Amino acid sequence: MRLSPLPRRALLGTALATPFIQRARAEEGTLTFGAYSGIFEDNYRAAVVEPFMKANPGIKVVYYPMGSSAQTLGVLRAQKAAPQLDAVLFDVSVAKGATDDGLLEDISDLPVMKELFPSAFTKGVSGVAGTFDNYVMLYAPDKVKPAPTSWKAFWDPQFKDQIAITAPPDIVGISFTLMANKAWGGGDYRKSVETGLAKIAEMAPNVLSWNPTPDPYTFITQGQAKMAVGWNARGQIYSAASGGKLAVAIPSEGSLFQINNMCLVKGAKNTGPAKTFINYALGTEAQKAFTERMFYAPVNAKAQISAEALGRTAATPERMANMLDVDWLEIARIRDGISEQWRRRILTKR
Repeated sequence: MRLSPLPRRALLGTALATPFIQRARAEEGTLTFGAYSGIFEDNYRAAVVEPFMKANPGIKVVYYPMGSSAQTLGVLRAQKAAPQLDAVLFDVSVAKGATDDGLLEDISDLPVMKELFPSAFTKGVSGVAGTFDNYVMLYAPDKVKPAPTSWKAFWDPQFKDQIAITAPPDIVGISFTLMANKAWGGGDYRKSVETGLAKIAEMAPNVLSWNPTPDPYTFITQGQAKMAVGWNARGQIYSAASGGKLAVAIPSEGSLFQINNMCLVKGAKNTGPAKTFINYALGTEAQKAFTERMFYAPVNAKAQISAEALGRTAATPERMANMLDVDWLEIARIRDGISEQWRRRILTKR
């Protein structure tokens, strides 16, 4: 996935955008927004939800915390006849399932669409990217010196029994397979990830845990592991709170982006307020605030992000040049096969 220059999209002309803005200003009501719980909720409320309600005093947002994208999809399916959620944010591959099930509404008429990076749009999926998060290496800076610069550091024998990686079918383990395949010279992942699988099998005896609980960030901050993998946004937040026990690295071979889609629920009771909220959440103000608070890369090409915040994401020009362009719908197709190979060839070695 590449964050390329501002797209030439003709979704809406000015003549159509103005009436929407006029309607949005007059919109009132309460909408229910389903998105991730925990640290994501805390920061999203502060950076996006609360400023939105201040700017739109007639609209109240009820944040409904979800433990996972799969849980969100389950709720949408259970409530299909009478939706209680109005808008949701969840993984793009899960959003594809919701689209196929007829659970999501088209939002291409929103004025903000013309400001988004082309990579925010996934063919065949309703909604658009609301956040981009990049895959990172996590390490204990007081124990790993010098700081790692390559994914190949996981194969260094000095880290035996000091590595924590969540195994597939979790997206963390799938992503590690893709990055191992890239780092060790494997070809197009759409054709094969055999190189990555073989190298991980080679490394497997050195791994302390394939199921770091509650998460790999805690494993490092509590001294249970020296190296792990995870996501940049959480890594940056936990790093700042760790007192120097946790650090984040984006290796020289590059990284990949995970996408969460912002979607409107089909048949929602509060479509008007929900569309107003989505338009705001994808806009420059909200994208800037959330990137600078939690270090997700922006989806809006016009968002003016500070150099310091952008430098803590993978969205700098130098890093973008090395990003692995991942088709998550293709990954959804091959995920089971990758997971089976892990069960047969990797997890049995511990």
